[in-house]
Amino acid sequence: MRPRFRSDPLRRRWLLWATLGVVFLLVNVNRLSTAVLSEKLMMAFGTTGAQLGTLHAMFFWVYAVMQIPTGVLADRIGPRLTATVGAAVMNVGAIWFSVADGYLAALVARGLVGLGGSVIFVCILRFCANWYRADEFATMSGLTFAVSGVGGVLATTPLAIAVEAAGWRTTVGWLGIAGLAFTVLVFALVRDTPVRAGFEPLEGVPEQPTPSNAQLRSHLDGVLRDPLIWVVSVMLFCSSGVNLTLFGLWGVPYVVQTYDVSVTYASVFTLLGGVGLMIGPPGIGWLSDRLERRVELMVAGGAAFTTALAVIAVVGDPALPVVGVAFFLSGALLGAFLLGYAVVKDRHPDSASGISTGTVNGAGFFGAATLPTIMGWALDAYWTGELVGGVRVYTEAGYRLAFGIATAAGAVAFACTVWLYYREKRGATSLVDPDASSVGKSSNRDDEKTDGDADDDGRSVAEK
Repeated sequence: MRPRFRSDPLRRRWLLWATLGVVFLLVNVNRLSTAVLSEKLMMAFGTTGAQLGTLHAMFFWVYAVMQIPTGVLADRIGPRLTATVGAAVMNVGAIWFSVADGYLAALVARGLVGLGGSVIFVCILRFCANWYRADEFATMSGLTFAVSGVGGVLATTPLAIAVEAAGWRTTVGWLGIAGLAFTVLVFALVRDTPVRAGFEPLEGVPEQPTPSNAQLRSHLDGVLRDPLIWVVSVMLFCSSGVNLTLFGLWGVPYVVQTYDVSVTYASVFTLLGGVGLMIGPPGIGWLSDRLERRVELMVAGGAAFTTALAVIAVVGDPALPVVGVAFFLSGALLGAFLLGYAVVKDRHPDSASGISTGTVNGAGFFGAATLPTIMGWALDAYWTGELVGGVRVYTEAGYRLAFGIATAAGAVAFACTVWLYYREKRGATSLVDPDASSVGKSSNRDDEKTDGDADDDGRSVAEK
């Protein structure tokens, strides 16, 4: 490591964020790999569409259930240790999945991958809250989602090429082995706060004391009682759920069966969704931080997101370039909905950032767990009765229905952004100013004060 990284916390934090980011990239390769692997898994385990959807969704069910506990762990014991243990569990699960000899074993291994991977994103957000200013947070969360976009890209054409060359079991197994190496790096390099890395607290980023159990309970109560949390959760349930379903499972089979192309060629179109995810969230996050606006961007992005999905649902088999544009926009415009993370962080105390972001993040993965199976049931209703290489063939009408479900979910997410917009315009609360009065901040303000945290004028470090 160069000396400047040791002595300059502003440079050091980027190295630490990047180390966590590589692990998050592998999380996304694992969770989205089933799109490219769908035909291989159907043949290996003899699944129906609904069973394949359940296998894919197992990752997301476990992931979603773990989000509030992950928030508590990240706030209580810190992102470094939580992420290290999670990464180890995820990669052991990936290795097990690569050698699974039956559907049940694959289901359990997939769940283990989800269990370990579930902690990484919230740990990165908690790390960013500890190392970056509030007016940098939307940018950093956008960059973190760009990393997930890179993982999404790797889970498409590059993964398809690797699977064709080495087989799906070998490819997944080596991903797990590589992940274990990066797990060691997380433990060795990452530190929870600048102070724990040997630096002074950064300007504009007050050092946060470890919250007590009573404070954690108070934070959790404030988060769960906040109606805005639930609206953002529904929004992410629908928007993230749709994207993770399309790019993680049904996007590739749709292109393969509708346009009669190879899996490798079809994966190029889900790759475009990953490219959109690389570009959209960091760009929209940066713009939001610069303009100090959240909900206006969320409304505009939500409308365009829903329209892009509706084109495929209405037409069924538009020209392939149109499909590519729709997938790209779906990935890029997810960045508008992801401003919801900054909204909830701005609304609740800094020491509750793990709990608040973990709660809404869980909703997105409940959507990703639910929608694949629902769309699988819809497709099974339109099964032609034909099997090609052990894979079920579905009609165009079935895929139109599946995209109709995705469009309806997008419309609900858009409605949530409109609710947030009118709530802000009515003056219920400021969704940008981190000092604004809100349920979480007002109910937890006293909990932020301790005898050791007060300065001469009686204000706590956290409040300053």
